[in-house]
Amino acid sequence: GKSPAIKKIITLAHKVAPTDSTILITGETGTGKELIAKTIHKLSKRSNESFIAINCGAIPENLLESELFGHKKGSFTSAISDRKGLFEEGNNGTVFLDELAEMSPSLQVKLLRVSENGEIRRVGDSEINSVNVRIIAATNKDLWQEVQKNKFREDLFFRLSVIHLHIPPLRDRTEDIPELVSHF
Repeated sequence: GKSPAIKKIITLAHKVAPTDSTILITGETGTGKELIAKTIHKLSKRSNESFIAINCGAIPENLLESELFGHKKGSFTSAISDRKGLFEEGNNGTVFLDELAEMSPSLQVKLLRVSENGEIRRVGDSEINSVNVRIIAATNKDLWQEVQKNKFREDLFFRLSVIHLHIPPLRDRTEDIPELVSHF
């Protein structure tokens, strides 16, 4: 886009990409949150490493924990072998957590631990593993309002929103429509 709002976001993305700060991207569904996250990753010093995206709202809670943190063989019925989670697979890269507000309180605690000190524990494991990932999270909800309703941890909110980018909806930046039409 060429609107002042999008130019401001792109400029900020260029400034924050070289850092390892966690980033929270907010905006309505379809505003391009994942596209901005990928852009930040491509401009970062982690660009040669993995960019792993997961929609936290699309996976049931019991499976999401295993997807993110991995599991040990035998930790549940279908765990027939040890499995790395996305944080381990994305080590040294970027993990993009889409629809973050859908994450359960128990997983929020585990995510807080990863964001604070890079420690994860696979489901069914007693061993702690270290990972080095940049976390970029996104949501279409007002996360601060979710904190006020006790649906999202305040400490995690502050940990993830070190840098906060809000993408306005297309109806507020109609000057971007011709460029989008041309692109598609």
